[in-house]
Amino acid sequence: MSVLEKVNQFRRILTQGLTKNIGRSYRSDNSSITDESSIKRVLISRPNHRLGNLLLITPLVQEVTTIFPNTKIDLFVKGGLAPIVFENYKNINQIIELPKKPFKNLTDYFKVWIKLKSQKYDIVINVAKDSSSGRLSAQFSDAKYKFYGEVNLDLQKTYPDYDHIAKNPVYEFRNFLSNLGFAKIERPVPLLDLKLSNSEVINGKEIVQQLVDNDKKNICIFTYATSDKCYSEIWWKKFYSNLVAEFTEYNIIEVLPVENVSQINFKAPTFYSKDIREIAAVIANSEIFIGADSGIMHLASSALTPTVGLFSRENSNTYLPYGNRSIAINTNNGDTESWIATIKNVLQTI
Repeated sequence: MSVLEKVNQFRRILTQGLTKNIGRSYRSDNSSITDESSIKRVLISRPNHRLGNLLLITPLVQEVTTIFPNTKIDLFVKGGLAPIVFENYKNINQIIELPKKPFKNLTDYFKVWIKLKSQKYDIVINVAKDSSSGRLSAQFSDAKYKFYGEVNLDLQKTYPDYDHIAKNPVYEFRNFLSNLGFAKIERPVPLLDLKLSNSEVINGKEIVQQLVDNDKKNICIFTYATSDKCYSEIWWKKFYSNLVAEFTEYNIIEVLPVENVSQINFKAPTFYSKDIREIAAVIANSEIFIGADSGIMHLASSALTPTVGLFSRENSNTYLPYGNRSIAINTNNGDTESWIATIKNVLQTI
């Protein structure tokens, strides 16, 4: 671990310790929400710069929009990806962004907090209960109703998928609203959704046709991931050989990471782009996406493509792709043949 990583780890531990007892979900008086039109402005706080974490709040944004269709939503985030992720979300009013490296941008950092304080909201939602900046933003903001994201043990017992990082905020927010007089909501949690436009999908199709120049259907793979989530070249070469042998009627296209590396040594047709919406549009023109737990895996899911997530950690309940026949494979169990059989089953049921 580098010195910078150690410093950041220490900073996270320190700030979490200082902020863990900040705030409890509350209403400023004893009033209830009886008229959905009374909720005009909502702040959703998720100050994290990673692509996956931004995509994973799209179900909550959709839920808020469904419940309060006329509300304007502000996002309190970090980094610069949020405007791209939420480009086609009509209810997004503004995106308030913390600098990705606050210690190098202290002036901008404090300007953001001042801007946040100057806003007035009806509801503030902190998405991640362990986020120090998230809890601080909820505490700092001016709102009648504040939701800090506490764990609810009764909900945990009620919903088997409660621990999923995209579903948990929706379940908790629904429960928060029920305590404010709303009827209980039991519909399925919305899917991750980048809301690709028709023109974006058509552009993705044109890119795919240039890559393969045939009428076969397509399988997209992503062979990269961060840290120990990244499978070795040996692992991927064996897995890829089995994919090629089994799915002869499909093209296999490899989406490359920003690092422009391939764990199969570029044996498949490859697509590289720094435009995440263009990447998603290419994946949207595939029958299935296969890749390890990563931001690109969540991007594939948000393109509404059946997604097979490969998990080497025991955290699939938290991050697994869901909806559209998506599944998670624990690669600590079974073998290549059994995983191929699982993928084949997904393709046969699409």
